[in-house]
Amino acid sequence: MTTMLSARTILTLLVPLLAGTQTPLHAQDAGAKPAQGAPAPATPPAGTKPAPVPNTAKPPIALPAGAVVPADYVIGPEDILTIVFWREKDLSSEVVVRPDGRISLPVLQDINAAGLTPEQLRESLTKTAERFVEDPNVTVVVKQINSRRVFITGMVARPGPYNITAPMTVVQLIAFSGGLLEYADAKNIVVMRNENAKDTSYKFNYKEVSEGKNLKQNIQLRPGDTVIVP
Repeated sequence: MTTMLSARTILTLLVPLLAGTQTPLHAQDAGAKPAQGAPAPATPPAGTKPAPVPNTAKPPIALPAGAVVPADYVIGPEDILTIVFWREKDLSSEVVVRPDGRISLPVLQDINAAGLTPEQLRESLTKTAERFVEDPNVTVVVKQINSRRVFITGMVARPGPYNITAPMTVVQLIAFSGGLLEYADAKNIVVMRNENAKDTSYKFNYKEVSEGKNLKQNIQLRPGDTVIVP
């Protein structure tokens, strides 16, 4: 009897003690480590900047390489142009100037280009595009010049058309074409030119010029000129 009373007394004393040593559930959670495999919350180091927000706007179109454009250049038939509308890829296009002097572009349709400088064409395209695009930004790149041609025919090594993107004289054109052939009549070369819808001819004596005489006959050529070497 005494033994049972002693055990009951001990149990009576231990229950309150055990209850007092238990940690509340919320206290356990506060100090607990995250479960293995669970992602820890991302805490950026002190002093670091937040990651930039990605830019979802359309990137501008890269400009292609262009040809060397003479100071007096105006657009002409067969020239190749690249029209770039920034952030408007659907309107941008590479075009060839037609024989009638016009170009065709998506949405804008036919636009006159011949006789204009690249800057004048840019202004014209900007004005036309304002009907379809808010605040259009246009760039005109001259990719290839085919309208500024001179021609040489007759007794030269390589007769044919030559593009001129810089000042060129009769002597320089003869050199570009490979020089005179053995039986060429160097004293009676003729330069044909159309001025104001009228054909004009200029005589050129290669032998005199090569000897440093009468140098003023070595005229600067213009687009459309034809040098005839008999």
